[in-house]
Amino acid sequence: MTLPLRLAAAIAALASSAALADALPVFPPKNVPDTYHGTVVDDPYRALENVKDPQVASWMKAHADSARKTLDSLPGYAALKARVAELDNATSAVVGSVAREAGGHLFFTRRGAADNTLKLYHRAPDGKEKLLADPDTWQKETGKPHAINYFAPSPDSRYVAFGVSAAGSEDASIYVIETATGKRVGSPIDRAQYPNVSWRPDSKSFFYLRQQEMKPGMPATQRYQDGRSWLHVVGTDATKDVAVAGPGLSPAVAVRPTDFAYVIATPGSKYAVTGVFAGVQREIALYAAPLESVGKPGTPWVRICGFDDKVTSFAVKGDDIYLLTHRASPRYSIVRTSLAAPDVKKAATVVAPSDQVVFEISAAKDGLYFESRDGAVKRLKRLAWGATAATEVKMPLEGAASIMSASPDVEGAIVSLAAWTRAREIHAVDAAGKVANTGLQPLGPFDAPEGYVTLEVKVKSHDGAMVPLSIIHKKGMKLDGSNPALLYGYGSYGITEEPGFIARRLAWLEKGGVFAVANVRGSGVYGQDWYKGGYKTTKPNTWKDFIACAEYLVAQKYTQPAKLGILGGSAGGILVGRAMTERPDLFAAVIPAVGVMDAVRAETTANGVPNIPEFGTVKKEDEFRALLAMSSYHQVKDRTAYPAVLLIHGVNDPRVDVWHSAKFAARVLAATTSGKPVLLDLDYDAGHGIGATKSQRQRDTADMYAFLLWQTGHPDFQPRK
Repeated sequence: MTLPLRLAAAIAALASSAALADALPVFPPKNVPDTYHGTVVDDPYRALENVKDPQVASWMKAHADSARKTLDSLPGYAALKARVAELDNATSAVVGSVAREAGGHLFFTRRGAADNTLKLYHRAPDGKEKLLADPDTWQKETGKPHAINYFAPSPDSRYVAFGVSAAGSEDASIYVIETATGKRVGSPIDRAQYPNVSWRPDSKSFFYLRQQEMKPGMPATQRYQDGRSWLHVVGTDATKDVAVAGPGLSPAVAVRPTDFAYVIATPGSKYAVTGVFAGVQREIALYAAPLESVGKPGTPWVRICGFDDKVTSFAVKGDDIYLLTHRASPRYSIVRTSLAAPDVKKAATVVAPSDQVVFEISAAKDGLYFESRDGAVKRLKRLAWGATAATEVKMPLEGAASIMSASPDVEGAIVSLAAWTRAREIHAVDAAGKVANTGLQPLGPFDAPEGYVTLEVKVKSHDGAMVPLSIIHKKGMKLDGSNPALLYGYGSYGITEEPGFIARRLAWLEKGGVFAVANVRGSGVYGQDWYKGGYKTTKPNTWKDFIACAEYLVAQKYTQPAKLGILGGSAGGILVGRAMTERPDLFAAVIPAVGVMDAVRAETTANGVPNIPEFGTVKKEDEFRALLAMSSYHQVKDRTAYPAVLLIHGVNDPRVDVWHSAKFAARVLAATTSGKPVLLDLDYDAGHGIGATKSQRQRDTADMYAFLLWQTGHPDFQPRK
């Protein structure tokens, strides 16, 4: 009986998608050939990069409307979306960020069960909570959804500075309010996208990073160049702010136009630190100067470390700075030097390299806290001031422990803890190592489900490398190849996919779905070597590792190619796009979300320039060839049977331009012979996902799961004839 049902479902899906394709406008290809280092690269859909062109805008809107209609009309969609909402709405609270200040003041963003966005709160030392800022205020004024992107309380907790942006743009403006009254102080400061607000000890002024003003005629690639850090005095006009870091401001601080320079003041330290970032490159350069001199002529900056010292994070305690570096080991170590006379070459090692990977570091009043990864588990450790060895802070369960807040003038730390089948909870760690739940994010009825299995395995890749793969599914599930499966991966910037759970995922697991996460090369799960194993010219390892994990799921009979979907977002678009173009036979459905699909042309965009350190530039021959190899758009082959594709993208995306998805959709539509749908699912009130509302996240989740269940043959999701 199963074979005819599957055949009928396939025929119905094919007929439906064919009819859909016939009704949609076809964008006419007009090839634009480019020559790079003697190689001609065709670009038949270059015109789609001009999203403001009326023809392009009309084509995109038609496909977006069609995708919406197609998904909404799936028989099981309404019930699935309702279940996603039920699961998500039952979560009592979701906390975004936390900051704990001296005197017992706690600031945090939280989305309550009835809220659509994260709101800013203050919890006083006596435990009373107060709402400080609600993004709905701005939405009522403009009709557009808004989000609080970041916040920073003053050291005395009198003020809070926070960034607000609209419709997923991340183009934030800084507002300052009084904690006691909620009253706004001064005027908002625009062009403040990044969360680099740092208060001076006086609680009357702060440093912040501001992008340059884009004037008419300036190319988009200039947007993230020539930014500067400024010193702002609360209550004064931003035109009176003093530039303190940036290109050309100080001969002692090397800052290129493409770099980002920010200034940090730390409680209890008389020194300021300038951090210089080369785009998205992990390694940073650091400089120190007496805090009181910053903002005055001739600030005596001295270099702490350069990019070649391989420092990726730091923490300040008094006159000392602690540096997280992979110079001595790809799994990192922590060293200490003086801010008065820094010498990184003679820095003392305080946490030696080991077989564990050391992650973020933060200084508290009682010691240096850091994260340490051992396989799938990330632990919290503390090096007490004056101690020679770190000790582990015992958490209530094994999972992913992450530092959310620590300050040199406050004992302990605020830490989040999550597992693959248990939602995040937020704990306070005291100086004695005692761990207590803050109650900021209590578990809801679906946040710790029973009846599910989590497996951690290692999969042999094409060259013998062993790739960590996490697998979650219902207990008692039969390994007979009949289960729908979703394989997720990312694999860039050294970002590791850590254990975590959201109740919405149950909507997939309840349908018998397998959820798997691959920490492919390009992630940081095993440190710097693993990261650089999927970087620029070694990037093919990223999608080859992913393919190996997909083959493992099939070989072990978790699923079969006809029931296997893959998902990757942002840089994960490279991962799933290249897995699809290299092995179209292995997958039933592919979902690139806000994905990088045209790597060759990426650096022509505003955010493409800062990403050159991660992916490369076409100006260098070896990096051009690497970019061409990782560019899914350019690897699409004519007359090939490709899987079904769902491209999800926010039109206001400032990180990955929406034309990436548009070009890939047009190219696959023209090339595929499978007859399977290629849907361009666009949200005109969204961006890269930062600041997305709860309802937007619920809709996107329902879209993905419904599409996967449709394409993997679930009988409840097959279109009617």
